[in-house]
Amino acid sequence: MKRKIDQKLMDWKNRQNRMPLIVNGARQIGKTYSILEFGIKNYQNVVHINLEKNRLAAAEFEGDLSPAVIVMKLESLTNERILPGKTLLFFDEIQASERALTSLKYFCEDAPEYHVVAAGSLLGVAVNREKYSFPVGKVDELYMYPFDFEEFLWAMGREIFVEEIKNCFYGNKAMSEPLHKLGLDLFYQYCIVGGMPAVIDNFLKYNSFLTIQDAQSKILNEYIADMSKYATPATAVKIRACYDSIPTQLSKENRKFQYKLAMKGGTANIFGESIDWLLSAGIVLKCHKIEQGVMPLKGQIDFSDFKLYMSDTGMLAMHAAFPYQMILNSIEVDNGFLGGLAENFVAQDFATKRIPLYYWKNGDTAEVDFVVQDGIHIVPVEVKKGKRNRAISLSNFVKRYDCPYAIKISQKNFGFENNIKSIPFYALFCLGFN
Repeated sequence: MKRKIDQKLMDWKNRQNRMPLIVNGARQIGKTYSILEFGIKNYQNVVHINLEKNRLAAAEFEGDLSPAVIVMKLESLTNERILPGKTLLFFDEIQASERALTSLKYFCEDAPEYHVVAAGSLLGVAVNREKYSFPVGKVDELYMYPFDFEEFLWAMGREIFVEEIKNCFYGNKAMSEPLHKLGLDLFYQYCIVGGMPAVIDNFLKYNSFLTIQDAQSKILNEYIADMSKYATPATAVKIRACYDSIPTQLSKENRKFQYKLAMKGGTANIFGESIDWLLSAGIVLKCHKIEQGVMPLKGQIDFSDFKLYMSDTGMLAMHAAFPYQMILNSIEVDNGFLGGLAENFVAQDFATKRIPLYYWKNGDTAEVDFVVQDGIHIVPVEVKKGKRNRAISLSNFVKRYDCPYAIKISQKNFGFENNIKSIPFYALFCLGFN
């Protein structure tokens, strides 16, 4: 399936000052598949070493880390030639070998002619926990995420519809009502299916929301298994408690993360490490509260106040055991989780674009869901799950901080009124900031 990382991998291949590449990302988002497909299409051969499964290969890194020695040993082990510029040398599950990670430094310094890519689930967690020697400044890095909505539409065979969405977004014109309804229907589907490749593949094969639940459950179970594998038993219990509380956190009108909802008597001291683990694993996204809508936003963070979203809407809906019929139902219902799911969709899209996640709250009277920097301007972004909505907090924020415009993301068609740009959920992938 076509992914946006495909072009980024090609850009890395063609870079003159190319260094070994690490592809970071959560479990089951398609890292291995995308790298192998890229290698098959663009190299004479691919030497794929899974360091978690192939312990013989992992053992070869325990001695001399000189690239010439490593290449010679791996050629003998795999019975494949590793040729500079013609072979993609792919170290998969690299978190399983501290020395393999360290070897990337020497490939950079002593053998830059080799094309080396590494990937691994929970790489950040393993590095932080085991104090691995990370090759700082000696590797290129790419971040990979679940399918965003545009990639989902590509997978659904909707490339022409993608172009029509872009025409309306960039042309500042409304979508026709039939196509607008189609866009919303596909958005609802994405909220249920999410962006995990195995789940999308299942949905394409069977066209059923019932069959995808097994694929989603398998991924959720792997997350839970990793909590025990990569953390102490005491920490794993707290990680699970934080993780299990996320649907409850996002169902409240005030979606600020509350430790007491994870465990009675919970505090930042008790759960801080657990939240950091979930972030490093790529399972959750953290949205910080800012106290002022001025530059730089990073300088306005209130570190004691934040929201946690899941990195994939489908995993969130599955984890919450939320009836998919209520997501697909076009009749508006007053349900807090649907609002949280809509916010999660936006947070996931922004994270994919590497847009920092911030929200603003003024006491208990006004809140703006997301605040971003667009060049020299601050732009507030409000998310509304329903068709009938008002943006009082948005207008107040614009006046208070003299913003040139604001953005409202909802089920409404494209529009621009009172300096508020309306964007339907299905067109969010078009939105970008400088």
